[in-house]
Amino acid sequence: MLWLNRRWAERSTQNKPFLEAVVNRPAMRTMATKRDYYEVLGVPRTAGSEEIAQAYRRLALKYHPDRNPNDPEAVEKFKEASEAFEVLHNPEKRQIYDRYGHAGLEGGGAPQFRDIEDIFDAFSDIFADSIFGDLFGGFRQRRTRRRAQPGADVRCDLTIDLLEAAQGTTKTIRFQRREICPHCNGSGAKPGTQPESCRYCGGVGQIVQRSGFISIQTTCPACRGAGVVIRETCPECRGEGTVQKQVQREVRIPPGVDTDSRLRLEGEGDVSLRGGPRGDCYVFITVREHPFFRREGQHLICQAPISYSQAVLGATIQVPTLEGHVELTIPPGVHSGEVFRLRGRGMPDPRYRGRGDLLVEVVIDVPKRISAEHERLLRQLAEIEHAEVTPRRKSFLEMLKNLFTPSADSESKEKKR
Repeated sequence: MLWLNRRWAERSTQNKPFLEAVVNRPAMRTMATKRDYYEVLGVPRTAGSEEIAQAYRRLALKYHPDRNPNDPEAVEKFKEASEAFEVLHNPEKRQIYDRYGHAGLEGGGAPQFRDIEDIFDAFSDIFADSIFGDLFGGFRQRRTRRRAQPGADVRCDLTIDLLEAAQGTTKTIRFQRREICPHCNGSGAKPGTQPESCRYCGGVGQIVQRSGFISIQTTCPACRGAGVVIRETCPECRGEGTVQKQVQREVRIPPGVDTDSRLRLEGEGDVSLRGGPRGDCYVFITVREHPFFRREGQHLICQAPISYSQAVLGATIQVPTLEGHVELTIPPGVHSGEVFRLRGRGMPDPRYRGRGDLLVEVVIDVPKRISAEHERLLRQLAEIEHAEVTPRRKSFLEMLKNLFTPSADSESKEKKR
């Protein structure tokens, strides 16, 4: 186990020579030469959890790297004490250590601190009071400030028609995003001036409020987490450091998209003022309604009007599809509302191969106005239909007759009364 790794050493510029010396040293202790954890913390084997915590607190304050700059021995002892506390404050690891010693912690039970930052991440929330909390919390705050934050995401709305959604297309979109202000170069300060370090939080961007053993960390209200205060703002961006700018991009729409589909353009969002990457641009798609087709998922539905004679005799009609007209055979005796399926004539699926179906619903079209000849023929047809009633219609008429005609039993009951 190394006390410090090269990643932390490379990020530190103030103590770089000292840290490189520590990193290049061999591993501090082997399993055979490790000191007893109770001896490291200076507590008896019967010590309780509070006594162990207090002992670690004293040693951590004494050997903290911020209090002992350029002192490799202090860093070693700080690491050693943290390793001992990590085992002894955990009941399960402590029980294994009491029975088997250091050998019992091999293969997963031993502390895995890669560097000093791991210690701060592990224990900064355990001790939040007094100076100890300041040391651990302050280090975390400095890390938070150094962490690059990406820019904000932006939204762009795009409307396409159904044919474009089915075939896929390339569209030019225009949207607004934040760019670095060219007048102040992103500082937000008036040209010729510089932002000042926030006196309220000391340039950290965070403040810690304590009440007894409770510690709450919040964003500094004076600088809003920036760590700096601008006395004279840039007249162009008004202290924001960024300005709105319209950009134009081409976006490829894949086949099969639907309303509320969302496309992500990586790195096309707002610029970051803290050294992070740009945000993303999300394109929200709306598909216009089609005059012929109604969409249900990957299927398309359309209505095909037919005449009474076509419904009775059958016919071959033309129906529209996304690729053009196709012929559909209507069998004789079809009823209004029957649906015929044309497989593979629907919308493509953007996630899988294949396409949906086209569902053709036939509707018998009854004309409101007819010619005299048409009326004459229909009246002849009506006379024929009245004389030659179909079995289905005959049963329906008999049901109507029985519904309004008294039965023989009811008539006999009336006579007895």
